[in-house]
Amino acid sequence: MAEQLLGRPVALALSEDVAAEAATWQARGIQPKLVTLLVGDDPASSVYAAQKRRTAERLGVEFEIVRLPQACDTHELIRRIEALNADPLVHGIMIEMPLPRGVDVQRVVSAIDALKDVDGLSPCHSIAKPTPEAALYPATPLACIRLLKHYGYKLQGADVTLVGCGQTVGLPLLHLLIAEGATVAACHEFTRDVKSHLQNSEIAIVAVGKGGLLHGEMVHEGLTVVDVGISQGEDGEVQGDLAPEAAPLTKAYTPTPGGVGAVTTVQIFANLMHGMKLQHDAGML
Repeated sequence: MAEQLLGRPVALALSEDVAAEAATWQARGIQPKLVTLLVGDDPASSVYAAQKRRTAERLGVEFEIVRLPQACDTHELIRRIEALNADPLVHGIMIEMPLPRGVDVQRVVSAIDALKDVDGLSPCHSIAKPTPEAALYPATPLACIRLLKHYGYKLQGADVTLVGCGQTVGLPLLHLLIAEGATVAACHEFTRDVKSHLQNSEIAIVAVGKGGLLHGEMVHEGLTVVDVGISQGEDGEVQGDLAPEAAPLTKAYTPTPGGVGAVTTVQIFANLMHGMKLQHDAGML
């Protein structure tokens, strides 16, 4: 029977580490603080921001939501970000997505101080990708690596198929996997035969956002699937990229929900702790 790789035990272990680090900073007279900018009234964004607030309270991190009107433009957002960049009491900055139509997302993200960019979206981090300890990576790719390690998977020398090469998950994961010593087949929209790569792999990480993309004929009993993709099925329920009927045919898999997502939220705060260390090393703290 295929093993379920649940995210909750990983998230709990990481929470303990983050809370301990936050307490260490507090003992030095520094209260870790994360600020997220929420533009407009997108319901999902409001829910995510509230979830992060509850997590922050458990971890001993101060969390502030700055609510801005739907009409907020690129210039005003950048002005707000620059003020947060200059505030020594703010150690992390996030932008809740999506932003309103007309806002230049790339300009806004690029305005965040690289060492306060807990989402790891700043172009500055791209230069440091081969050396993860010198950069802030997006939380979801880091959560994937952390989950695999928690369950005892050795990535050095492993054959891994990565399905989906997006900017925020797939590409950062490619760099992280290579840094871990894995041999990676990166599959994208132009890949002719994804199945053949999967058949020769021991680990697959799929991040496309197309429900049921990996069906039974594509997986095998020696394959561990980390399912990052999220979409909404016809019944309105959240679904992953791994088809439900394919999951039992694998060696192990992450469920959706209950898998990587549970780790990602806490990983944001682990990024905050890492960013504070980088800020300290840079003389900012």
